[in-house]
This record gives sequence, structure tokens and C-alpha cells, in this order.
Amino acid sequence: MTNKRTCLYDKHVALGALITPFAGYDMPIQYTGIIEEHNAVREHCGVFDVSHMGEVIVSGPEADKFINHIFTNDVTGLSAGKVLYGMLCYPDGGVVDDTCICKLDERLYLMTINASNIDKDVAWIEENVTGFDVVIDNKSEAYGQLAIQGPEAEEKVENVLGLACKDLKFYEVKRLEKDGTEVIVSRTGYTGEDGFEVYGTPEYIVEAWGKLMEAGVKPCGLGCRDTLRFEVGMPLYGNELSDKITPVMAGLSMFVKFDKEEFLGKEALLRQKTEGVARRLRGIELDDNAIPRHGYKVLKDGKEIGEVTTGYRLISTEKSCAVALVDASIQMGDRLEVQIRKKTFPGTVVKKKFYEKHYKK
Repeated sequence: MTNKRTCLYDKHVALGALITPFAGYDMPIQYTGIIEEHNAVREHCGVFDVSHMGEVIVSGPEADKFINHIFTNDVTGLSAGKVLYGMLCYPDGGVVDDTCICKLDERLYLMTINASNIDKDVAWIEENVTGFDVVIDNKSEAYGQLAIQGPEAEEKVENVLGLACKDLKFYEVKRLEKDGTEVIVSRTGYTGEDGFEVYGTPEYIVEAWGKLMEAGVKPCGLGCRDTLRFEVGMPLYGNELSDKITPVMAGLSMFVKFDKEEFLGKEALLRQKTEGVARRLRGIELDDNAIPRHGYKVLKDGKEIGEVTTGYRLISTEKSCAVALVDASIQMGDRLEVQIRKKTFPGTVVKKKFYEKHYKK
């Protein structure tokens, strides 16, 4: 089966990017190197092609009611121009996907979903729409998307792209008209730095990419997108969230509004919240430079108690860290071991956020 390509594929090839299959697309993993690209975002600004992500428009008289039915967070009373993060859950509390939902206008929402989950998510949303007066429109092929991230992102979006964004606060969104086409700009991202996600037609996104390249903004691949998000404790679906790893297990209950009248998965998640879970995610900082990877076993006193979901030698702190799904009895400060090939390496349980976020207040 042939992989899809984003509207910027030819640009990535021309820049000499390392292209690898990802979520059904041929995507750039790195250009000049993951460390260099990672540091560009932490210190200056970088741009990612995230056009592989899915976009779903939910509209209609009962859009608010329907979003609250399928979404763990609460859009009741949410003003147009605001963004919320949360999860779509099965009745047993397992996660269909995690998503950011932008309220573009009254009874009009933009839902961004993970590329690997587009078909599954849309089918699941449509399965649950019965009885609601809403329209579901999968616009994933109609939008391209750029993530412009880093301390200098605001200046680049304002001055290079000519998109007014200074007025946006963190997790706010607005629609603009640029050269006769609608562009959506949200002050959101997946790196722990200030930044913006820009949605537009594929033609506009190609043009915007070109302007950013001419201005010297660093093109960044999905490799450093993962190292950046991991350092600041952001989950990746399929690793820290899945149909088997619930928001409660992942430590994301703050995005589950149990005081809502109802939503899919509420009963199961409330039961987990009140009665506890068998396993939960914990951060681990290793004593030395060994690099833990997804699937590696985690032990305590020689007994297996879980496995790594993501692990790296952190670029920003030069520490070897992991997030692991382990027995719920494991507490902060506990000493554990990670099995890497035939050896075990000791470490300490710490917070899952290994590096401080630097969002604009």
C-alpha cells in the first residue's frame, strides 16, 4: 500500500530530509539532525509540517451538546476563540484519541486528530452522532497545517507570514482572511514552547512554508517533535494513551470533567478515579547514560512491574529518562530498574515533566 504525502512533500525532498513512513504518510523525520532542530525550537524558532494531522468540523444546533457527549473536557459556556484539550473515550474508559477542539464560532468546532487515527476517529464520531442535530465534516484532505514553535514564533508569524497573532493568549484561536483564503491560527503546540498552529488550504501552506524558509526559520522533522513533547510530559497516542491506557492511568484526570451530566466513558473513568487503577504512568530518571526505549521492562527489586512507553537521552537536560506504565503502588522517589537488553540500569521515580514549559502567559 502506497503511503500518502502531504502538500509539502516535494519541499522536504528538496531540502534533503530523511523521509520515513509515519501514520500512513511519507514524512520528514529530520533535516540537518534531531539535536540541532530540537535546540532551534528551544532557543529560537522551528517549523513543522503537520499536514498529516486530521481535521473534523462539527457544526449545527446541538454542536455543544454533541461535543460534550464525546469529549472528556467541558465546552459548556466556552467562548468562541477558545481551545480545549481532552480525550475521546470508549465506554470502558479506553482512549479513542486525544484531541484539541477549537471553538471557531457559536455551534462551530474544529477538532484536530492524530494522523494514524483519522479513519477510526471519524467512523467512531459518526457512530455516536445518532440523536444529535449536528453535521460532521471530515476536512482532513482540505487542510494543510504548519506548527511554528519557539521563543521567536510570534515574530515569525506576525512579520514573515503577516498573520496578526500577538493578541492570542495560550489556547486561543481565530480565523483570518489572507490573500482571499481563510486561515486559522491557534496559539497551541506540542513542544512546550510558545508557538502557533496554522491551518489553511494546501496551496496557502506551501506558500507560507516558502516564506518561512526564505526568512531562515529552521525546518524541523518529526524526530525532534517527539523529543520536545516528551521532555515536557506531553502524551503520544499509542504510547502514553491508548484503548488500554485511560486518562486516569495517564495522570490526565484534569482534562476529564466529572461534573458534566454525561459523556462517553464517564462511569468507567469515575470508577477508576474513586477506586484506583492497577497501573499508572510514572516518570523515571536513570542514574547513568543508558537509553530506555518503548517496550523495555521495568523492575523493582528484580520483579517486573511494568514497561517503558517512551524513553530518551534528553537533549535539553542531558539526562536519560523514561515514562513507564507501572504498578500503581509505585510512588515518587522509589528506586526502580530498567532492563536494557541483558543488563538492568537503576533509576528514580520522578515527575513525568522532565523540562519546564515556556508558554506565553
